[in-house]
Amino acid sequence: MASSAAARRLRLLRDVPRRCLSSSSAAEGLEGGGGRLKIFDRDLKRRHRDRAAWAARETDALADAVAENLLDRLEDCRKAFPSALCLGGSAGAVRRSLRGRGGIEKLIMMDMSADMVRKWRELETATGDKLETHFVVGDEEFLPIKESSQDLIISCLGLHWTNDLPGAMIQQLALKPDGLFLAAILGGETLKELRIACTIAQMEREGGISPRMSPLAQVRDAGNLLTRAGFTLPGVDVDQYTVKYNSALELVEHLRAMGETNALLQRNPVLKRDTALATAAIYQSMFGVMYMTGWKEHPSQQKAKRRGSATVSFSDIQKQFGSNET
Repeated sequence: MASSAAARRLRLLRDVPRRCLSSSSAAEGLEGGGGRLKIFDRDLKRRHRDRAAWAARETDALADAVAENLLDRLEDCRKAFPSALCLGGSAGAVRRSLRGRGGIEKLIMMDMSADMVRKWRELETATGDKLETHFVVGDEEFLPIKESSQDLIISCLGLHWTNDLPGAMIQQLALKPDGLFLAAILGGETLKELRIACTIAQMEREGGISPRMSPLAQVRDAGNLLTRAGFTLPGVDVDQYTVKYNSALELVEHLRAMGETNALLQRNPVLKRDTALATAAIYQSMFGVMYMTGWKEHPSQQKAKRRGSATVSFSDIQKQFGSNET
């Protein structure tokens, strides 16, 4: 019986049809006739952030680990960043993890949720440092910050909810020349286990699937995103975090507390009880985090040599430094 059930699930996965937007549904996702496709409901995401403001834990192991790894990159820089802008997502975890890194003297914390900004302001007195901190309500897609005014921009687990990720990353306009952009976004195989469980449950009980989880950027795209946004010296690396939960319900509660629940425009607002119970067997999930660094162009930065100007061939280097077989 177990083998036949497994075979049936495998057939269901193979027979999943490719989802295509009809002309009418695609038109609904176009913003104001301007031709820019909208994937996410930003107003709904703001409400998710409002809920997360009171549902979030005082500390979150996942968010704190991502923020800590992101800020480690500041310790690799010799220069200081007197003015910094921290955008949405897990900005609270970034604030807790700063601890004087980067030589930051003035910090602006921004989120699209007024409730979240209010919570950050209330918690600011508990930080115990003398960092000058300002709070702004604003949207990452329409950055309300003066051009060339910041030495550093940090975005921790927030930009993956923007409708135009390359456009949102052109926030280097707010960076001063030789300013640094640091970002961490969810991508790759994030929540792979939950995606598979939800797909199988829907196919078995509903005879089809509907978008329950948002599309995520892949590692191969991250470097292109930085280059397209105009950053120099781009760098991308990936880390994976496996979090164990007692049930899928605990996972969903964690996602709600982080403001990471479904905000797709084409989402199905109804989740049948049988489908939810079948999905609840999942007990752990992997989060894939892509860290991206980029600098705003400045004459002092190192430049790549002209193609063909090398004076030493790779074959000579291999002969001189290649590993010797023992």
